[in-house]
Amino acid sequence: MHHPTSSSVRTPSAAAGQRSSRDRRVMTFADRETMVRCLGEADAALTQIELARPGTKLYAKDLQVVVEGKPEDTDVVVALLAELQTLARKGTLVNPQVIAQLLGILARDAAARPSAALNQDILSSRGRTIRPKTVNQKLYTDAIDQNTVVFGIGPAGTGKTYLAMAKAVQALHAKEVSRIILTRPAVEAGERLGFLPGTLTDKIDPYLRPLYDALHDMLDPETIPKLMEAGTIEVAPLAYMRGRTLNDAFIILDEAQNTTPEQMKMFLTRLGFGSKIVVTGDITQVDLPGGTSSGLRQVEHILRGVEDIAFPTLSSDDVVRHELVGKIVDAYGHFDATNRLRGERRQRKQQRQDAAASVQETSDARAAAGADGQDEQGAQS
Repeated sequence: MHHPTSSSVRTPSAAAGQRSSRDRRVMTFADRETMVRCLGEADAALTQIELARPGTKLYAKDLQVVVEGKPEDTDVVVALLAELQTLARKGTLVNPQVIAQLLGILARDAAARPSAALNQDILSSRGRTIRPKTVNQKLYTDAIDQNTVVFGIGPAGTGKTYLAMAKAVQALHAKEVSRIILTRPAVEAGERLGFLPGTLTDKIDPYLRPLYDALHDMLDPETIPKLMEAGTIEVAPLAYMRGRTLNDAFIILDEAQNTTPEQMKMFLTRLGFGSKIVVTGDITQVDLPGGTSSGLRQVEHILRGVEDIAFPTLSSDDVVRHELVGKIVDAYGHFDATNRLRGERRQRKQQRQDAAASVQETSDARAAAGADGQDEQGAQS
């Protein structure tokens, strides 16, 4: 089987022993299909790269891309094109988000090879392979491997919970833990569970359903009831964690933005020997009653910097659902930021008005006091 190969040629244009202030290098693709997968429709990737590295020019001709620019830029771009070929050959989707992330890494170290990391599978199950699809997702799964407690924070659709569950199943298969515990707060029902119809299981099941759905993607559906009956897998609301010590377990708290600070402390202190905790959440989607603080927002200020605890962050660039989801996340983020700025401006304006009113009141009081003093002196005379 013929694999795509790449080559680059530097065209010298300076005196011997010196490197040119402008480089011209050539990257050769192995075949048209690979080239299209890397560069996109109408070679859109070349435009993206030129915008990211001002002063760099790229031209596509036949199976070649010519790169012209400063040496430090051509190093990065040629390394990027080689990385894109590797990803395309492995079947990894190449999109603008992937290109932007690779550019960021290679800009820091042109010798880095992030494609190797992105091609590491977590789990193969039921004919499908689960692996990180973005650089930040890879950093997230690495953090899970390297730390006992991990907080995966990011918007909807970035794979926070899905990848955490894949790591949990991987750990169970490798006998690194003896059980998986999945939990989330049933905040949507609040204290109204007693008013819902059915048994307790019927009442809480809708709030845990997303966790079951992910399990069905990773395990044989026929084995899941057996594993749950044996206690190897437990799916329960957060309230069920109180008073327990969870040893030899991979524990995932989902939708953690809807925990109170007290609940978050309660959950984290359940950690037992041989266990690992992954907490996932989106701090922009807090459903707690008005005025109630989010435990996820608070915990970063308390625990960041503590050894063996990590806070990897995902963004809209890591959204792996429909590409429109990323745009929706960005739009809401912009809306929230704009409203926050407006609120801050209103607050500052109100503070200035209050300060001016206070100064005026003080001035009026002094003037009144002076007038009273003059009246007293006049009366005495």
